[in-house]
Amino acid sequence: MDGTVLTAFLVTCFAGLATLLGWLAVVRGNPANPRLLAFGLAFAAGAMIFVSLAEIFIKSQTSFAEAFSTLPERRPYGLATLMLFLGMGLVILLDRLVPNPHGHLDTTGASKGADPSLARAGLLAAAAITAHNIPEGLATFFSTLEDPGVGSSLAVAIAIHNIPEGVTIALPIFYATGSKAQAFVWTLVSALAEPLGALLGFLVLGGSPSALAYGIVFGLIAGIMVFLSLDELLPTAKRYARGHETVYGMIVGMALLAISLVLFK
Repeated sequence: MDGTVLTAFLVTCFAGLATLLGWLAVVRGNPANPRLLAFGLAFAAGAMIFVSLAEIFIKSQTSFAEAFSTLPERRPYGLATLMLFLGMGLVILLDRLVPNPHGHLDTTGASKGADPSLARAGLLAAAAITAHNIPEGLATFFSTLEDPGVGSSLAVAIAIHNIPEGVTIALPIFYATGSKAQAFVWTLVSALAEPLGALLGFLVLGGSPSALAYGIVFGLIAGIMVFLSLDELLPTAKRYARGHETVYGMIVGMALLAISLVLFK
């Protein structure tokens, strides 16, 4: 495994393991500040939408143009657009098969061991979030493989939104069982789904995908990231907002992501 592939794996691991910070927040008894959570989720959404449409989608178009150099200019754009919406469709299908929980972080009235059904809820959340984390790992890995600057920026955005996902898993399991270890194990399983997605992508496409493969993968990634931002991050951020945290967070996320891309270029 060369250095570029290893770096892509490490960046993907960083994004996935941020899920464990959600477990840490639960077991230390420090519930997330709702307004800060709203800002953070919107920040991640803004960053993911910007990098998906301003960078990853363009890379898909450029890759298709390289793969089909004899086609008219509009054809690569059309192919990238097709992949973008196909990526959205794939997440919609995944949501139909494994609905993703949009859990609340409110612990009011909860007590350890009070409701055994909480454990089942936590396991279901772990299964659903794990399934949804696999394409995120694929996105981070190939984005970093092709452009470390873009991949690192995307990894930070994904890491931010993985923290409340960790809370969604750890909270019900910890309060149902009183076991920090059990909550940790199931949160870790979900966290490792992103490196698993990277590994699957590497096994299928290798460390040096063709221009055609990059065009397809980047188009799908852009669609997946945009859909997840619109369907999960922004609605959840709005639910916890008390004012304009959602729009402010989104704008700041876009702006800082844009600045980081300019500096990396």
